[in-house]
Amino acid sequence: MPIENERKFVLENDGRLEPLLGQAPGVVRSILVQAYLDAPGLRLRGIETDGKLRHIFGYKREVAGNVVEIETEIHRVDFHRLWTLRRETLQKVRYSWPEGDRYKWDVDFFKGPDGATYFVLAEVEMPEHETNAPPLPPRLAPYLLAAVPYGDPRFSSKRLSDQPHAEGLLVEVRMKGSAA
Repeated sequence: MPIENERKFVLENDGRLEPLLGQAPGVVRSILVQAYLDAPGLRLRGIETDGKLRHIFGYKREVAGNVVEIETEIHRVDFHRLWTLRRETLQKVRYSWPEGDRYKWDVDFFKGPDGATYFVLAEVEMPEHETNAPPLPPRLAPYLLAAVPYGDPRFSSKRLSDQPHAEGLLVEVRMKGSAA
């Protein structure tokens, strides 16, 4: 069963991090459009990487204390049919890279309708049984605002698709100095 085990970090957006990641060797840039359907855990993703567009149907849900995530590629016609049933939607630019052979980092720049970034979230995918996140890579450490408490639903992509919610969280994190 595909278990997702990730930790999240809120990053500062000063306009320098995205270009820095875009020029870093080994970092892959993708543009994602994502929508949530009217049943819990169901989502659609259009992912463009290196000029190639993939359409993904996904199921993500907590089961017995673990997050099960199943994704499968679907035909673009089916994607567009299901897109008509969407609820929350978002667009983000993702920068991804492996860190050694155990971790994968993603940094998501959530974009508003005008293309401006309104929230930046880093995630590290870890082996299933690990509980402690590795240190932030040096390229991210200067931008760290807060580590997100494990499983905090306020920081799910679905919730962050609501730009006013995300902007309010960012104000709160900056004021408190933490995400707790």
